[in-house]
Amino acid sequence: MKCPHCHRNGSRVVDSRPSEDGTFIRRRRECIHCGFRFTTFERYEQTPLLVIKKDGTRQEFSRQKILNGIVRSAEKRPISMERLTKMTDKVEKKVRSLGENEISSQLIGKYVMNELKGVDEVAYIRFASVYRQFKDVDAFMSELETMVKDEHKGEKK
Repeated sequence: MKCPHCHRNGSRVVDSRPSEDGTFIRRRRECIHCGFRFTTFERYEQTPLLVIKKDGTRQEFSRQKILNGIVRSAEKRPISMERLTKMTDKVEKKVRSLGENEISSQLIGKYVMNELKGVDEVAYIRFASVYRQFKDVDAFMSELETMVKDEHKGEKK
């Protein structure tokens, strides 16, 4: 491992800890040349996953794109970055658990919307407005009405 400080190869592991969900290992390292300490993260290599976009094109799955979309929809909302990251983790886990090599962007969007709906309604509506590309105010109002109906159904149970 190349030291980020002196740029020489050679370090030793000082401490290793698995993540909470067990998907990666955090390693604290020390350069054997200059003594600089730094952290690395080790993840298992996953099989490539392609996302089929609405226009039929394909691109490699990007966890970061999902996180960026969730962060944008939750902007100025009282949701911690940790919570947003956990939502992203859940979506990625659902997508990968399908065991497919290709998945539609629409399905990924549904997974994200399901996560947001339970956390923050404003963030959900923001994401839905981009994901569903509401053509007019009527389509937007229809989505709001559906949300309100679902909320009332939950209160009656």
